[in-house]
Amino acid sequence: MTADDMRAVWYERQGPAREVLQTGRMARPQPGPGEVRVRIHASGINPSDVKRRTGYGGMPMEFPRVVPHQDGAGVIDAIGAGVPGARIGERVWLYETQHGRAIGTAAEYAVVPSRQALPLPQAVSFEAGAALGIPYMTAHRALFADGPIGGLDVLVPGGAGAVGNAAIQLAKWGGAANVIATVSRAEQETAARAAGADHVIDRKREDVAARIMALTGNRGVDRIVEISPEQNFATALEVLKVNGVVSIYAMDRADAAISAPLLALLRNAVTLRWIYIYRLPQALKDQSVGDIGRALSDGALEPHIGARFRLDQVAEAHDRLDSGTLVGKAVVILRD
Repeated sequence: MTADDMRAVWYERQGPAREVLQTGRMARPQPGPGEVRVRIHASGINPSDVKRRTGYGGMPMEFPRVVPHQDGAGVIDAIGAGVPGARIGERVWLYETQHGRAIGTAAEYAVVPSRQALPLPQAVSFEAGAALGIPYMTAHRALFADGPIGGLDVLVPGGAGAVGNAAIQLAKWGGAANVIATVSRAEQETAARAAGADHVIDRKREDVAARIMALTGNRGVDRIVEISPEQNFATALEVLKVNGVVSIYAMDRADAAISAPLLALLRNAVTLRWIYIYRLPQALKDQSVGDIGRALSDGALEPHIGARFRLDQVAEAHDRLDSGTLVGKAVVILRD
């Protein structure tokens, strides 16, 4: 242990978490021009972090050694050339920390471009800050890419997941008239209601399409934030209004596919939007994080933390997330 190293978790080959993830010490990264270094207090885990580690859908190893996790929160402790000195000591939340870089937030320190370290209000905890990032940016894009949602009806399948929970909160912040979530378990219903859903439908016990139409006075919905298109696409088309938007951000497996009735989609002017934050132009990412920051300041966002882990429990955390049993965000706590 030296003053220039740090604790971290990494993998040098893809595979099962308990086989490839290692915990040890490595050199602290140093910020280059336009970059900041952040002393990480909490690291958020996303499904995309797990998929990178497993090589899901042919994802390659980007570097010989990868410290995982895109999202995190902490305090800026060093800056590169061109970054105002006033940023040192600032509480921040991070996104895409490991995108295009070898070192993510599963470490005591991480370096990002200054624009990717966003101010974290004093009233917001580091663990909540670590739960923002990719889920909230994904939800924001799914909701607002096609314009304001004030007065609209929004459907959020999987309302207890990280993106679903974020979508409920952001939809309410954005003035949606009706936010409807679907779930499959009682604990998921509790989480969706806590996030602010106006109505929650148990998809295993109710006719989802019939219930949605009843709740909306047979109008249907304007926006769908879709987690499982293969499973839900037929229902989506039943309940979507003319000029409605289905924003798809996930799927159940790498080879999932949907059969689309093109004439019906055309006649109803349906928009199918695909949300993959890592491919979003930077200007649109800036727009998303700007709105998220405003919603945070308004007190409208409260990420649901489903489980907390230590740095030496990252393999367990990955397995828990991958199991599909976790309700809420998995967060690794590195410092108080």
